[in-house]
Amino acid sequence: MTRYDDDLRLAHVLADAAERTSMDRFHAEDLRVETKPDMTLVSDADRATEQVIRAQLGRTRPRDTVRGEELETTTGHGTRSWIVDPIDGTHNYVRGVPVWATLIALVDDGEPVVGCVSAPALGRRWWAAKGSGAWTGRSLSQARRIHVSGVTVLEDASFSYSSLDSWRQARRGRGFLELVSQVWRDRAFGDFWSYMLVAEGAVDIAAEPELALHDMAALAPIVTEAGGRFTSLSGEDGPFGPNAIATNGHLHDVARGYLDTRD
Repeated sequence: MTRYDDDLRLAHVLADAAERTSMDRFHAEDLRVETKPDMTLVSDADRATEQVIRAQLGRTRPRDTVRGEELETTTGHGTRSWIVDPIDGTHNYVRGVPVWATLIALVDDGEPVVGCVSAPALGRRWWAAKGSGAWTGRSLSQARRIHVSGVTVLEDASFSYSSLDSWRQARRGRGFLELVSQVWRDRAFGDFWSYMLVAEGAVDIAAEPELALHDMAALAPIVTEAGGRFTSLSGEDGPFGPNAIATNGHLHDVARGYLDTRD
């Protein structure tokens, strides 16, 4: 038993509710899609999924702050904040690509202590709570523990990201390409999936040059409880910087050295 077991069970309840809403609208012919001011997409499914999660938290954790990607922050009382990304990978969602997920995190006194990533179109879920390890499966009762890889040299490493263009736009393209030239394999699995593959040990390095807290908060505890490291490109621990790199730990400093350089 750990301090956050009840919160982890609640995260699964939230993910179940989110899954019913998001899957109901996946492939819907009448899905409504808009472009936000930052030029990213939002659908009616994003908003509906976040509303379902917020309604449940309002009933079960009324004193906690709730921060989501699509709706205004609900300020609570105390040190606890739930961080929600209702559909991470909206571009995939609206095109019918199954690589998208609901991200649910609990941050307590500035530390991510619970993370749950639910990817129902893939039939996958990953989760962790502080001190309890990282797991994947369909439920708490049907799960296997996961661990990062033991790869120790770049020449044997697999590196995942979302897109080359994002690194160029962030003026980090040169270091990115240098790292790609050093690793054994690179693939753009993208979004949450890159980081869950690191936690599973299938990928050794994942990184993105521009992210928000709701993109990262649920990922960080899963990676770290699996034995890995999760920092900003400048080395700040956790999901509170403007970007992220996650590794198995062995490769963290050397990989970060390539990516934390400006063109």
